[in-house]
Amino acid sequence: MGIKTLNKKFHKPIYAIYGFVRFADEIVDSFYNHNQKNLLQEFKKETYKSIERKISLNPILNSFQICVNKYKIPRDLIDSFLYSMEMDLNKKKYNKLNYEKYIYGSAEVVGLMCLKIFCKKESEYNSLKKYAKSLGSAFQKINFLRDLKSDYNDRGRLYFPNMNYLTLNNKEKKTIEKNILKDFSSGLIGIKKLPIDAKFGVYLTYSYYLKLFNKISNLDVKIIKQKRIRISNFYKFIVFIKSFIFIKLNLI
Repeated sequence: MGIKTLNKKFHKPIYAIYGFVRFADEIVDSFYNHNQKNLLQEFKKETYKSIERKISLNPILNSFQICVNKYKIPRDLIDSFLYSMEMDLNKKKYNKLNYEKYIYGSAEVVGLMCLKIFCKKESEYNSLKKYAKSLGSAFQKINFLRDLKSDYNDRGRLYFPNMNYLTLNNKEKKTIEKNILKDFSSGLIGIKKLPIDAKFGVYLTYSYYLKLFNKISNLDVKIIKQKRIRISNFYKFIVFIKSFIFIKLNLI
């Protein structure tokens, strides 16, 4: 819904970015019966080759290379993203340094790639970078809370630094949530400064994640360790209507 409410000129490049990152994510999260490390290395080589050759027989990579070359997405953003995907294959527990590095590569750079598409001028991009990173960080940390059970039980992963899943309590959960709220606050500052063609779509996504965050924050930690928390389609529709009104009335 967020992408569809962006200006149409942004649809293909944003879909290209999310197609690319989802493809890599599937390799490290789903293909357990295959050599994931080899598959990811092949994907990595094909990614760089497609960008250099400006074509790929893989339609997802071909769409991505068009986006990268057209909008001059920096190579270091792609490097950092793929490094975080490699971390998913090699690390199960994180300290503060690795946690921050993982979030930067898996989420913040995705926000920066999108920002490259939204901004016509390099000066505008540079002025909004820190806010885009904050928003990506907030989204990823909420994903960690939402997927706490499956990440631990199905993949053996614990992203929050120095966390003990078995002894995680509400006090520790609240500390995590305070950190997420800081990211949200910073991200909202950036949304207000976005070009009008991109503002509604990004604000809608922000509003949905904020709704998910509020639902999770009101639950006991025992519940989020038992099931994946979701927002119903009805409430997603309510979020859409509220976001639309806020944008139309220039309240954001």
